[in-house]
Amino acid sequence: MQHETRAEHAHHDQHTQHTQHTQHTDHEQHEQHEHSGHAHAGHGLGKVSWSMAAQATLHCLTGCAIGEVLGMVIGTAFGWGNMPTMILAIALAFFFGYSLTLRSVLKAGVGFRTALRVALAADTLSIAVMELIDNGVIALWPSAMDAHLSDGLFWGALAVSLAIAFVVTTPVNKWMIGRGKGHAVVHQYHH
Repeated sequence: MQHETRAEHAHHDQHTQHTQHTQHTDHEQHEQHEHSGHAHAGHGLGKVSWSMAAQATLHCLTGCAIGEVLGMVIGTAFGWGNMPTMILAIALAFFFGYSLTLRSVLKAGVGFRTALRVALAADTLSIAVMELIDNGVIALWPSAMDAHLSDGLFWGALAVSLAIAFVVTTPVNKWMIGRGKGHAVVHQYHH
């Protein structure tokens, strides 16, 4: 009787070891699958090219420039002061920056709410940095705030401020994409 118990006990131990090995192997496979899925999704991309970061920044710059110019045109047309015009220009820069991303994500067949969340996650920091630099340069540039749309100073200051904003924002986007944030999130929907 004791012999049967030992045999059963040995069989039970072998079964337990086999089950643990199978579970361990399954866990390793799950971790490998999860890791490869995250890498594909853009999480923790690590080394990101400057070209990729520049393209993401150019995307934001386009929306910001459209919003800035439109805000200035509207503010000037209505005879608004500098502060209301700047607030409108910043609001429109965010609107157009988000809109461009939203449009590209919606083309991938994603629902509106998901696309909106992606756009907010992808562009908020990038646009905020760009607007801070752009408007800071304009505010500090002598007489730029008082220049009219017909003045060369207006367009020159705007071009220089957007160029500086692009140069400062590109490393921010590179850092964000390398950590699976910013336009790395949008990149998932372009495949």
